[in-house]
Formats: sequence, C-alpha cells, structure tokens
Amino acid sequence: MKSNIEETYLAETIKLFRYYKLLAEKAMNQLEKEQIFYSADADKINSIAVIINHLHGNMISRFTDFLTADGEKPWRNRDAEFLQPEQDFEDIMRKWEAGWECLFDALKTLLPHQLGDVIYIRNEGHTVLEAIQRQLAHYSMHVGQIVFYSKQLKEGEWNSLSIPPGKSGDYNKEKFELEKQVKNFTEEEMKRLGK
Repeated sequence: MKSNIEETYLAETIKLFRYYKLLAEKAMNQLEKEQIFYSADADKINSIAVIINHLHGNMISRFTDFLTADGEKPWRNRDAEFLQPEQDFEDIMRKWEAGWECLFDALKTLLPHQLGDVIYIRNEGHTVLEAIQRQLAHYSMHVGQIVFYSKQLKEGEWNSLSIPPGKSGDYNKEKFELEKQVKNFTEEEMKRLGK
C-alpha cells in the first residue's frame, strides 16, 4: 500500500536528519577529544565544539513546543553559543545528543496533515514543511563544516565518509550491476557508515 506524500516526506526527512547526525559523528570519532575544541583562528573559524553549541541552542529553541511557540525562544542566548566552551568533552557530547533528541522527539509526533500548518520563527510565519526544510539545510551545512574541519584536523589516515578517492569507477560499476530499485540512499549510507 502506498503512503501519501506527506507521510513519505516526514519519514524520509527523519532519515536524512539521522544520516547527517551520523556523518558528523563518524567524522568526529576520528579525532582526539581535545581536537573538538581546536580553532586555527577563533575570530574567524568556529571550533567543532562551538558548532555543536550552536546546533544545540538552535535545535532546542526551534523544536521545543515546535507547533505552539515561536522557534526563537526568549531564553535562547544565540550569541553565547559562539563562545568557545570549556574543554569538557562529555558536556559537549551531551549537548549534541540533547539537541538531536529534541528535534527527533518533535518530528516523530508530527502528523502528515500538520505540514501545512503555520508556525513562527522570530514572528515570521513558515509552514511546518518550510520550517523543517530550513533546519535541514541549516544543520546539513554545519555537519559539512564538522566533516571538513575534522578532515583538516585528522592526523594520520582519514577514513572516508563517502566514496573514497579513486574508487568512483568501482562504485558505479557495482551499482549499475544491480537491478533498478526504489529506496532512500540514506539506508545504504547508514549501513556503510556502520549504523
């Protein structure tokens, strides 16, 4: 039985958020704990810890009372998110998990018909679908920064998170030898990344 487009959208979007979370984790797991706090130039380049602080603040603000309160909560201190935190790896990783948990908890309670409802971020109306798309783009950009910076900071061999350099031909050959199928690419990517 086919699901409707709204159900499909919600399910696929949750998969994409989970994929980006895993991608960042696989990048960070290749680093020493102290490297998460390193910045080559704190005035211009956020450390990974600062990016995590910002993601946490944004996720908690946007997805707490997602359907009923403005996404920019009065208790949020966005400017403080960009200050270098103390080097407490466990605390930073708790924030990482708490932010994502808030997001996933909000998304799993959504009903397909609510995608057209209007919510507000700084008094600007968005449909629920637009607000989710906005955050998906925002978070994937920051995950890209985490991956890029992790690769720069990694000392020694980097475990590729995508098709390894020089392996595109082999990868494509393998794919085109399979029967055509409809599935979300994140399922295979998550499996390949070890989740």
